[in-house]
Amino acid sequence: MDSRELVAVMERVAVALQMPMTIEETLDEITTAAVRTMPAVDHASISITAADRTIRTLAPSDDKALEVDALQYSLGEGPCLDAVIEDPIVRADDLRVDDRWPRFGPRAAELGIGSQLAFQFRAEPHIRGAVNLFADGVGVITEDDVQLGFLFANLAAAALGWSRQNETLTTALRSRAEIGQAIGIVMERYQLDHDRAFAFLVRTSQHGNIKLRDVAAGIVADASSKAG
Repeated sequence: MDSRELVAVMERVAVALQMPMTIEETLDEITTAAVRTMPAVDHASISITAADRTIRTLAPSDDKALEVDALQYSLGEGPCLDAVIEDPIVRADDLRVDDRWPRFGPRAAELGIGSQLAFQFRAEPHIRGAVNLFADGVGVITEDDVQLGFLFANLAAAALGWSRQNETLTTALRSRAEIGQAIGIVMERYQLDHDRAFAFLVRTSQHGNIKLRDVAAGIVADASSKAG
């Protein structure tokens, strides 16, 4: 997956949030995009809680995601439940031997699931949800997958009108717009194509240990000041 493909997918999902689509169609677009763009991820789903504390799955990418979610619910343990109930992000690199879920892990492995990521988002005060990303392989999740997973969790939260941690929908959309603006500015300023401009932002973020959205905001602010 190159940066242009990622940006294109994220743009399609963002546009979908503004179109007259049902919530089910929008969430389906998000889980499908996650599987399509993340090499390590083979299945995806979204879990949400209800006021009576029951939990259900929305927009599973396939039957396997639905089956693994149902297994977690029935056993009362698993990365999904930990994310929904307490932890902002839960990562399992080898479910076969992870002692956090002694019943779920081996059963998930029997179903062909080796690794899992789960990202919490919530609607105050008590309703919460999680984006679940499943990998067939063991030890295949990377830090890039974690960062991309956060993006898809933000999109799911936006679609549901919820917040992910302390990020509001307005902040998420503003960050996405600023990154797009910054890419355009870098393309024009340094005569780079889209991929190289995006790579420029990423390298600047990594080398300066600055969040990507902050790098983009700085570039946009600098361009605005020069234009004024």
